[in-house]
Amino acid sequence: MSPSPLRETAGLIAPPPDSPMNGQDFLFGVATASFQIEGAVAEDGRLPSIWDTFCATPGKVLNRDNGNIACDHYHRWADDVDLITDLGVDAYRLSIAWPRVINAQGFLNQKGLDFYRRLLDRLAEKGIASYVTLYHWDLPQHLEDRGGWLNRETAYRFADYADQVSRELVGRVTAWATHNEPWCAAYLGYGNGHHAPGLDKVRYATQAMHHLLLGHGLAVPALRANDARAMVGLVANVGDGCPAEDNPADRAACELYDAYQNGWVLDPLLRGHYPDKLWRLWPDAKPLVLERDMEIISRPMDFLGINYYSRAVIRADGENNFNWVHLPDVERTQMDWEVYPQGLQDILERFKRSYPNLPPIYITENGMASDDKVVAGEVDDAQRMSFLKRHFSFCSKAMQNGVDVRGYFLWSLLDNFEWAFGYERRFGIVHVDYATQRRTLKNSAKAYAEYLRLRREKNLRRDRA
Repeated sequence: MSPSPLRETAGLIAPPPDSPMNGQDFLFGVATASFQIEGAVAEDGRLPSIWDTFCATPGKVLNRDNGNIACDHYHRWADDVDLITDLGVDAYRLSIAWPRVINAQGFLNQKGLDFYRRLLDRLAEKGIASYVTLYHWDLPQHLEDRGGWLNRETAYRFADYADQVSRELVGRVTAWATHNEPWCAAYLGYGNGHHAPGLDKVRYATQAMHHLLLGHGLAVPALRANDARAMVGLVANVGDGCPAEDNPADRAACELYDAYQNGWVLDPLLRGHYPDKLWRLWPDAKPLVLERDMEIISRPMDFLGINYYSRAVIRADGENNFNWVHLPDVERTQMDWEVYPQGLQDILERFKRSYPNLPPIYITENGMASDDKVVAGEVDDAQRMSFLKRHFSFCSKAMQNGVDVRGYFLWSLLDNFEWAFGYERRFGIVHVDYATQRRTLKNSAKAYAEYLRLRREKNLRRDRA
C-alpha cells in the first residue's frame, strides 16, 4: 500500500522518524514580532517608536516601506489566532510593543495592554502556550531622544516596563524573554546604522549592548516575583563561524568571529564577563561597566532562545580582524544567506561544551525568505520545506548527542515587515497580500500542519497502548 498524499505532504517537512522532536513533550510553534505585523501605529495611545522614525527617514528602508499597517494584526488578531490554531502548533511566540503599553510618563496604557490581554486569553482558550518577548527592537522614541540604549537609565526604564507588564499579565504567559537578539539591537542599531536608530560607531554598540544586557538582568527578579510559574530567559541570534581554509590564521579568525557574534552576548550571561577576544577586535570600544553590573547580567535563566539562520565563512585579516567570504555555487535564500543546516547542530553542540551552565534551549527562530507568489490559489515554497526538514534533522542530531533542546519555532507565521528590507523579503509560512491582507497558507504551512496532526495521532495511540 502506497503512502497517502497527506503523509507524503507531512514527509516533506518532518524530522527523521527516530528524532526526539517527534515526542509529545517537544514543543512546536510559530513566531512573530509586534512592529513587523501589528500596524495601528497611532491607535489607542501607542507612542512612536524608533522604527517609526527610522522608516520616515529617507533612504533607510527599502521602497520607503513602513509599519503603519503591516499585516494589520492589531485589527485581525482573532482571525490570526484561528489560523495559528488550525496549524495545530503547541505555542505562539509574540512580542509586546513597549510604546503601545507604557505612556510617556512611564505608566500603563490600559487600552494598549487590553489588546495583549485579549490576544493571550484567546490563545489560552485554544490551548496554545504563549512565549512573550518584551523587547523586539521597538524602543519608544521619547526614550531614544534621551539617549536610548546609550543612556544607562534606559535599562532601568526597561526593568520598570517588565515589572508593570508582568504584574498585569500574570498567569497568561508560559515564558518571558526579556530581549530578542540584543546583538542586532546593539550592533545594527548603534554600530553600523543598518537598523534603528541608525547610529554607526562601534563604541556606541558596545555601550548599548551593555545597557541592553543590564536591562535584562534588572528585569529578571521582577519577572520571577510577579509571575512565578512562567519561565524567564533571553533570545540570542547566533552564527556558526567556519574557516575559509583549514589553516591556523583562519581558525584563529573564527575564534574572533565567535567572540563578536556569540560570546558578546552569551559570555556575559553565562560567564559573567565579556570575551577577552572581543577587545582584540575593538580595543578602544570597551563599555563603561559599573560595580555589580556583571553579577546582575549573569543571573540564572530558565531557558535560552536561539535564533539560527546561516553560517559565516571567515578569513583572517591580520591577527586581530577577519573578513567574511562569499562562497560561490552554494544554495542561498532570498536574503543571500547560505543554507547551511549542519551549522545548527555544530553550534548547539559547541555551546554545550563551552557553557557548563547552559540552560535548556528553544530554537526561537529558524526559517528562510523566498520570493513567494500565489499562483492558482497556492504558494509552492519547496525550498522552505526542504530548508526546514534539513534543519530539523540536524537539530535532532544535536539532541541525540545530549543537547537539551525543548522546542522549535518557525520564523515566521506571516510574511511581514522585514526591517530595513521592508516588505520585499518573505519569511512567512503564510503568504500575506499586503494590498488586501488576504492570508494564503503556503505549502510549507500545509505540510507543517499535517506533520503536527500525524504526530499528535501517533503520540495519542502510544499513550493508549
